Amino acid sequence: MDIYKVNDIGELIKDNSYVGRGIVAGKSSDGKKAVAAYFIMGRSANSRNRVFAERNGEVFTEPFDSSKVEDPSLIIYAAVRTLGNKLIVTNGDQTDTIYEGVKAGGSFSGALATREFEPDSPNYTPRISAVLNLDKDNFTYEMSILKSADAVGSACNRFTFSYAPLNGVGHFLHTYVCDGGPIPSFQGEPERVQIPDSIDEFTNTLWNGLNEDNKISLYVRYIDLETGEIENRLVNKYVK
Repeated sequence: MDIYKVNDIGELIKDNSYVGRGIVAGKSSDGKKAVAAYFIMGRSANSRNRVFAERNGEVFTEPFDSSKVEDPSLIIYAAVRTLGNKLIVTNGDQTDTIYEGVKAGGSFSGALATREFEPDSPNYTPRISAVLNLDKDNFTYEMSILKSADAVGSACNRFTFSYAPLNGVGHFLHTYVCDGGPIPSFQGEPERVQIPDSIDEFTNTLWNGLNEDNKISLYVRYIDLETGEIENRLVNKYVK
């Protein structure tokens, strides 16, 4: 097995009906841009009743049809927030936990030490998070997954991964291995994936690779490390 293989993310996800929610963090192949992406999928009517909305550079999940919301606690949250030169991306309301913890002088992992996996028995969906430290001379990123230690949610295991970025390489962390009942949680280290220079190429590869029935929304951001210029793409399956 080639442990340094860099995968085509489209190939990784194209035959997988349910990878759940996913985060990619990395660097464009020309080395000029920091890259982050976040997508959501859903099987239930409640999970599918969502869109991404961007407000003042931050991204939120919102109901597509407010009258059909059954339980907003695990599906409505800030997914992307900025704090100084840090970009925070997560699959739940731990975005705010990281934001407040780092703002108070704490660390990414320290903030997440106060949280655990989602209380959605029997799946116990992992909480996945990333923070990109957008220093043009020392760009780094960290990723985290908080997982149930067993099949009954009796304890939480916390894993943090810190990366020295490589040109054209990203890391892909998602909540589930595949569909199932209960749904099996992600295993191992984040997967190495190719990051092209073109935001449109990367957006299209992700969106087209996700399962047509279960994909809901995708957000991609490229940040020029020299100038700070931001380029975004937002795709919603359901359009208000």
